[in-house]
Amino acid sequence: MLKRILSISGKPGLFELVSQGKNMLILESLTEKKRVPAYTHEKILSLGDIAIYTEEGEVPLLNVLRSMKEKEGGKKVAMDLKKADGKQLADYLAAVLPNFDRDRVYSSDIKKLITWYNILVESGRDDFEEKKSADAPSEEAK
Repeated sequence: MLKRILSISGKPGLFELVSQGKNMLILESLTEKKRVPAYTHEKILSLGDIAIYTEEGEVPLLNVLRSMKEKEGGKKVAMDLKKADGKQLADYLAAVLPNFDRDRVYSSDIKKLITWYNILVESGRDDFEEKKSADAPSEEAK
């Protein structure tokens, strides 16, 4: 699910991949429902490729979002991000991901994570379960 949800550096919000052109992607904003082009020179990240640093390694964003949904009961995070300080943000992430690397995960990263989570919940894309594709062999088949 998160592979089709994209973040574009310099543009607020999240976008869903709708179509692909020769030198661009056609995206739809999750908040405004407007379609916009994204060109090859822009820095585009798939949420499925993002991970959060921990003391032991990295945890995929999907797992962190799942923990946030469990903590919040499927609702948006109620924290006021404009007034929250670094300690409040770190305490929130520690409640969701206790072993996150405090030296490599910055307050701005936590704000972005909470913002993305809220956008996904608002847009109804809060099914953070991993979907197995029909092509992928199952564990029992191995």
